[in-house]
Amino acid sequence: MVKIAPSILSASFSNLGEEIKTVVAAGADLIHLDIMDGVFVPNITFGPLVIKSLPRFDGVEYDAHLMITQPENNIESFLNLNLDRISIHVESTIHLQRILQLIREHGTKPAVALNPSTPLTSVEWVLEDVDMVLIMSVNPGFGGQKFISRSLRKIEALKQMIDKKGLSIEIEVDGGVYPGNIKSAIDAGMDIAVAGSAVFDQPDYAKAIYELKHQD
Repeated sequence: MVKIAPSILSASFSNLGEEIKTVVAAGADLIHLDIMDGVFVPNITFGPLVIKSLPRFDGVEYDAHLMITQPENNIESFLNLNLDRISIHVESTIHLQRILQLIREHGTKPAVALNPSTPLTSVEWVLEDVDMVLIMSVNPGFGGQKFISRSLRKIEALKQMIDKKGLSIEIEVDGGVYPGNIKSAIDAGMDIAVAGSAVFDQPDYAKAIYELKHQD
């Protein structure tokens, strides 16, 4: 069954700890943290101090998505936050393999992220260094955007690339995933769906997550 990673970018920041507690009780598998610096993407969200204050729950991973320029300059501050996964954008650094290796050495699952226009060839030579690949199905920076349908072909091609290499790597998809299109993404090869407004904008979080996980 697909894993659901609600993105707190769509949560109420006035009561963030309680929002996370509620969504975990509703069936979330991961908590997705969108960290934006206002340079790599045209938005600023939060950083290590906020992450450090978040409650932790057994069996639920914290999944940090770093949308920041030159992450090698401050990766150490994120490695000390007891995160479970850290995604680095291939477009954000010329030292991708080095950072992924550092994350792995720290005991955290390394992942690589790609913007919609970035080809899969850009990550082909680091697949052995990651536990997950994050496919952006919208242009990063803001929540509530429409899913780019061409992303399905990209997910399929990535799945084939992973299988051909005989690797065990999860595919996460972020952007515009909702009950009406999640089955297509699952069929293409998606393992983890990041869901912002599809969960936090709904009146019943448990029902929203159930509908995302259970497709006819």
